[in-house]
Amino acid sequence: MFIDLSHTVEHGVVTYKGLPAPIICDFLSREASRKFYAPGTEFQIGKIEMVANTGTYMDSPFHRYADGKDMSQLRLEQLVNLEAVKVSAVVQPGVLHQKIGVEFFKNLKGLSGKAVLVETGWSRHWKTDQYYEGHPYLTEDAAKFLVDASVMLVGIDSHNIDSTADGTRPVHSTLLRAEVLIVEHMTNLAPLAAEGFKFSAVPVKVKGFGTFPVRAYAELP
Repeated sequence: MFIDLSHTVEHGVVTYKGLPAPIICDFLSREASRKFYAPGTEFQIGKIEMVANTGTYMDSPFHRYADGKDMSQLRLEQLVNLEAVKVSAVVQPGVLHQKIGVEFFKNLKGLSGKAVLVETGWSRHWKTDQYYEGHPYLTEDAAKFLVDASVMLVGIDSHNIDSTADGTRPVHSTLLRAEVLIVEHMTNLAPLAAEGFKFSAVPVKVKGFGTFPVRAYAELP
């Protein structure tokens, strides 16, 4: 059984406040294509203009560090069929800027090579102004713990894995320096158990990009 953990990329939907929404349109419409093909045969060729930080996306080390690996240099072993765990840190209504510290992770064992997905419930605000304000985020000590535990990837269903008020972005800096991949803007984590599932998130193999949208999903036994 598969569970889709990705938001849909749609025309005009803003992912990150201050960055432009994607423009999705026809490069070649079905109607215009008819002159190139036999009667009754038509095709559509789509065109999209977007920043890399659109929808549910992955950060590779190059996003933060000039000498880090970009999307084209990631190994499939980092992206597909990862053993995974879910950490529940669901934000109660009305609570803003919730810090998700090391206490949420310190009792987890055997994390080496795994994906750690953090459920905050913040994705319920997707497509609203609230999504961009007061989101929950990990702390630097949590990031250091996860690096020390040798995790492969950390995902979150929030606007940012860091506090956007902190310009040093300590969680991005800590995880990506250690080549721990990040997936942000996830959704639909509630159906997942705490463990016993696999996680995949595969971006396009783009050279010179540190971030790109993914189709993130869980596979249940």
